[in-house]
Amino acid sequence: MRTTVVSLLAVILALSGVAVADTELTVMSFNVRYGTARDGENVWAKRRDTVVEAVRHHSPDVMGTQECLNFQAEYLAEKLPEYAWLGVGREENGKGEMTAVFYRKAVLAMEDSGHYWLSETPEAPGSKSWGTACTRMVTWCRFKHKETGREFYYANTHFDHVSDPARVNSAKLMTERLPDDGQTVIVTADFNALAEKSTCWNTFKECGFTDAWLAAEERVGPTVTFGGFGPPDEGRDRRIDWILFKGDVRVERMETSLFNQDGRYPSDHYPVVAALRLK
Repeated sequence: MRTTVVSLLAVILALSGVAVADTELTVMSFNVRYGTARDGENVWAKRRDTVVEAVRHHSPDVMGTQECLNFQAEYLAEKLPEYAWLGVGREENGKGEMTAVFYRKAVLAMEDSGHYWLSETPEAPGSKSWGTACTRMVTWCRFKHKETGREFYYANTHFDHVSDPARVNSAKLMTERLPDDGQTVIVTADFNALAEKSTCWNTFKECGFTDAWLAAEERVGPTVTFGGFGPPDEGRDRRIDWILFKGDVRVERMETSLFNQDGRYPSDHYPVVAALRLK
């Protein structure tokens, strides 16, 4: 009887928007490699189901993708109907790669969302600055956890692969636009910069963000996140895909996933996955 009463109270408080307990959240960042690349034996048609199975294997509550084209997002949504997604092409015409966000519909409700571009004119679609080689953007969401009522802010991006000034200025722009009022903020990305060793990483650190890999109580997998469709080189320390957070968050586990099917890896990047507890 007591269990029933407690459960009912939790439901009532959750519906009223009051957080009643720690919120368990699995977060994944996954550069899926753009689907029109001429990758030989690793073209999208040959690995797309391995991508689906990688997502199923880790079962994230929210996942930020990079290099995701519209037909790739639609394929994932078809095969993974438990997820909804949000994304827009980064170019001025709305086409091109997306920083698409997928979230588990039964777990999270999207309260607000939007996009902006990593440039001196962030509201202008397709805009570029700071010597960036490609158009770069951010997709952001404000989520409510349905069971606990806990809200958090989430942003997913993909930084430039050539220009260090672009990466640094992109980090500055994001930290200026992300909430700084005590609420929980989670950022996922392929930052194209080394964790712990780059100005970009230090910019986030100086603005109060924590690298989930360093904060994790348990770490699994290598300290390299780009594998070129193969196993990692032993002993390398090159994390360019990170999960960052700000707020009262406990990182129970962090993994660089080496999921593959008979030697076929889902992408040229390894997905990174964090098991978080929002306090």
